[in-house]
Amino acid sequence: MNPNDSIGVLIVDDHPLLRDGLGALLSTQSDMHLVGEAADGEQAVDCYLRLHPDVVLMDLQLPGIDGVEAIVRIRAQDPKARIIVLTTYRGDVRAVRALQAGASAYLLKDMLRHELIDTIRSVAGGRRAAIPAQLAASIAAHVVEDRLSPRETEVLVHVAAGMSNRRVGEQMLISEQTVKAHMKRIMEKLGVGDRTHAVTMALRRGIISLDDETGER
Repeated sequence: MNPNDSIGVLIVDDHPLLRDGLGALLSTQSDMHLVGEAADGEQAVDCYLRLHPDVVLMDLQLPGIDGVEAIVRIRAQDPKARIIVLTTYRGDVRAVRALQAGASAYLLKDMLRHELIDTIRSVAGGRRAAIPAQLAASIAAHVVEDRLSPRETEVLVHVAAGMSNRRVGEQMLISEQTVKAHMKRIMEKLGVGDRTHAVTMALRRGIISLDDETGER
């Protein structure tokens, strides 16, 4: 990007009010402008390829393909794409995956008012913004504490699909008691007391998704 040019920003979020708020914030900056908006992952990829923004603000929880997959697809087309991840949750597993996929920065949505503008400028300038210490610690803690084995993740994916323990066992060719043992460990790792909460927590943190088929991580 030419340093004399205004920074073109693409906003990707499925909440119109947040997009409006971010757009209003950008409009107060003389060196930035909004080039477009997208409400889901497919639109994000399409808008990026059409509009060629300097920086993308990417929510992780999106309809259809999520923010991580959108980052992967965008960077497959443009490895130099500069993407700032936005998320509501501290330690979201998807945030780790997004950073591994090449995102340049990671911000909680409640940090946007104070951190976003400087982060956009930093990323637009070709620098990878530092992750705030408290977020880095939270991400690391969740990655360690919440890591499910491939087998446990597969069990949870089947449970998320509405299967009983008996049906999960039949599907995986293991006993119902083994499924119960897996679920006990899963709930301990996620810090929850029942299978419904385990599924909700795993979906929220990006450990599994409704599109998972194999359950492998």
